[in-house]
Amino acid sequence: MDDFDFDTLGVRAGIERSQFNEHSEALYLTSSFVFDSAAQAAARFSGEEAGNVYARFSNPTVTAMQQRLAALEGAPACVATASGMSAILSLAMATLQAGDHIIASRGLFGATQQLFGTILAKFGIDTSFVPTTDLAAYQAALRPRTRLVFIETPSNPLTEVVDIAALAAIAHDGGALLAVDNCFCTPALQRPLALGADVVVHSATKYLDGQGRVLGGAVAGRADVVDEVYKFLRTAGPSISPFNAWVILKGLETLRIRMEAQSAGALALARWLEAQPGVLRVHYPGLASHPQHGLALRQQKCGGAILSFEVDGGRERAWRVVDATRMISITANLGDTKTTITHPASTTHGRISPEARAAAGIGEGLLRIAVGLEAVDDLKADLARGLAA
Repeated sequence: MDDFDFDTLGVRAGIERSQFNEHSEALYLTSSFVFDSAAQAAARFSGEEAGNVYARFSNPTVTAMQQRLAALEGAPACVATASGMSAILSLAMATLQAGDHIIASRGLFGATQQLFGTILAKFGIDTSFVPTTDLAAYQAALRPRTRLVFIETPSNPLTEVVDIAALAAIAHDGGALLAVDNCFCTPALQRPLALGADVVVHSATKYLDGQGRVLGGAVAGRADVVDEVYKFLRTAGPSISPFNAWVILKGLETLRIRMEAQSAGALALARWLEAQPGVLRVHYPGLASHPQHGLALRQQKCGGAILSFEVDGGRERAWRVVDATRMISITANLGDTKTTITHPASTTHGRISPEARAAAGIGEGLLRIAVGLEAVDDLKADLARGLAA
């Protein structure tokens, strides 16, 4: 399907009809698969013959989701997982061992920071956190045992943008893989593999599903790396359910349409917020005021659907803005058709240390908004109540 456009791939990639010749993709709710003979069972288990064995690591619905996402990312291979965090864990477990070293940006999701800085550290894997956009810091942090460079771009929640191509060169010169969390942009707006990244990871829970229904994750990229992730998943079992994979598979059909519409809403809202009294700063790559605006224009199709902004008055004022909303959903999830708002310092990044939050630039007055598909004027009115309080 290499000749097809992105929109066509989003609707058609990964389809393999059953004997019933269904038009909509089938949902295979089965834990196991029947073999024609003992010899075939042995061949399937050993890998000598392709085919489904056990739904922990092979299922037709999951395969369809993996193939569709791989096509959209321009990846030779993809493996789906139970959640975004299980995707990151699976990548780490598949590519690292005791004594290895990770370089990670400070602008990572709070749970990712905890995974790298606390959990993997117990297994002898060290992590250096560096300023998100400082390429010289990544270069300086390289060690002989550096095996993985991990970034989010745009970052969560400050939407900092990293030069993927430049960082790929640094990582590869140091003998490391570059992994990019592409959750905020998705392949509809950004394709890190085309810029030199080795793998991308997704919380498919977010925009790939797009309606806040199910959990899922994925690792897509170099075939040899993804194969190691698959081997880990086969044994350790952080598997996605066929139902969740089917929901995400159908969500991919409308991915570009949703991302472009929600990004347009985010840009309009960001411009409005910049003009509001009491708003100290708006973080959004689509604004000319964003420090990496030019890079974002080169690397992304648009600014994306996530923005954050700082209000004067710290946590007390920020919480008043949140509590004054009547329509926007107060939840830390993102990627939904419904707009959400959260206070990162007390939610998504509440479990990391105050020092780590300060280093990442996450202050008490910061709020993050994931713009959905509502009318932008209604979003403005909802926020105006809190900003005027």
